[in-house]
Amino acid sequence: MLILPSFNRNGPAMANSAASAAIGIFDSGIGGLSVARAVRALLPHERLLYVADSGHAPYGEKTDEYIYQRMHVITQQLLASDAKAIVVACNTATTAAIAKLRAEFSVPIIGVEPGVKPAVLASTTGVVGVLATPRTLQTPAFSQLSARYAGSARILLQPCPGLVPLIEALALKSPELRQLLQSYIQPLLAQGADTLVLGCTHYNFIAEVIADIAGPAITIVRTEMAVAKQLQRRLSELGLLNSSAEPAPDHFSSSGDNALFQRQLQQLWCL
Repeated sequence: MLILPSFNRNGPAMANSAASAAIGIFDSGIGGLSVARAVRALLPHERLLYVADSGHAPYGEKTDEYIYQRMHVITQQLLASDAKAIVVACNTATTAAIAKLRAEFSVPIIGVEPGVKPAVLASTTGVVGVLATPRTLQTPAFSQLSARYAGSARILLQPCPGLVPLIEALALKSPELRQLLQSYIQPLLAQGADTLVLGCTHYNFIAEVIADIAGPAITIVRTEMAVAKQLQRRLSELGLLNSSAEPAPDHFSSSGDNALFQRQLQQLWCL
């Protein structure tokens, strides 16, 4: 099993208090950067450690046990690198194994799940479409989430194979990606969906393309800021918010192609 490279330790010396420790964020690739951007915007004084587990992507093709083992290894790495909280910025990992991860570690662990509840509340037709990876939609955790919040709404599930590799390749406005999106979105609209849930953090980076295809009458539900706010609440409850007035440095690591990761960061980490 590949061990992730060490984090860059350049930057200001760390204070000794727990509140000055870092927030660890990881995903199977670059999708979690959208969550990290929301965390950075909401909590500018926190120090972020981000891991893209691209060397083991896509998680959607792996078993729950494999995903959990990767989550465990990365969490240990982040804790060894001074993380005070962990954000699992991946819908597939959250639905597959976050409960098991929380049972193993005592630090706050925040997950991300498709925004079914806000989508149902926003819908006027009572028909909600969920765009997600096939693996996320197949998990018992997602089925429970959908059943819990659906109420009288009709939840349409749309697996979206092929999108994540294109996003990882930075083909964000390519004809191939747009064609795939049209094939996934149009059937949902034809069935009356007026609200679309982005059930994969990667999809946040193509939200504008999705909105353009769906049209102005369709509501797009994203959850990255909700995750950042939940992280803020948990840190506040535990007295772990960083009180420093200075912006904190961000540190990034990948288990995949570092040259590609640098290009991804240059294009997507624009704050």
